[in-house]
Parts: sequence; structure tokens; C-alpha cells
Amino acid sequence: MGPDLQAVVPFYGAAPATVDVPRIKASVLVQYASDDPRINAMRPDFEAALKAGNVDYVMHTYPDTRHGFHNNSTPRYNAEAAALAWSRTVAFFRAKLG
Repeated sequence: MGPDLQAVVPFYGAAPATVDVPRIKASVLVQYASDDPRINAMRPDFEAALKAGNVDYVMHTYPDTRHGFHNNSTPRYNAEAAALAWSRTVAFFRAKLG
């Protein structure tokens, strides 16, 4: 997205290819579901690449949640986790974007 992108918050999304991670210049807040085997399997390599690339990042995993926990149109919706994730998202954007 270019140098104008300063902060991003992926919710339980697939990690980028490890070779692409050093290109990340924005601050990153990652929201993970605890029960999301496919996405969570990518986490160790993603986190190692973020550290190696000196990317400013924070990761949260929400207990007793599944992929889609923030989407209130699915049975996987978890209101408590969604509210916490949203409050963290808003606080993150306020801190990073002023």
C-alpha cells in the first residue's frame, strides 16, 4: 500500500509470505482466534519474520474463539472477544495514527 500506510490490524488472516514480511513498514496488531489451526500454523514463521525485520507488532490470541469470532453474522461470533479485540484495535489506531 506504500509509505502512507502506517498501521494495520489483520483479524485472523493468513500471514504474508515470509520473504515479503521485511517490506512491512507499518505497525501491526494481529488478532488471532485460539481455535484456528490453519491460520495459527503460520504464526511462528510470521512472528520470526516480523522480529527479524524489526517490524513494530503486537499479537493477541483470544481464548475459546474460532476463525471469524469478530463476525456477528456467523455462529462463531464471540461477543466478549470481539469487544475486546475492537477496543484494542481502536486504541492501537489512536496510538499509531494520533
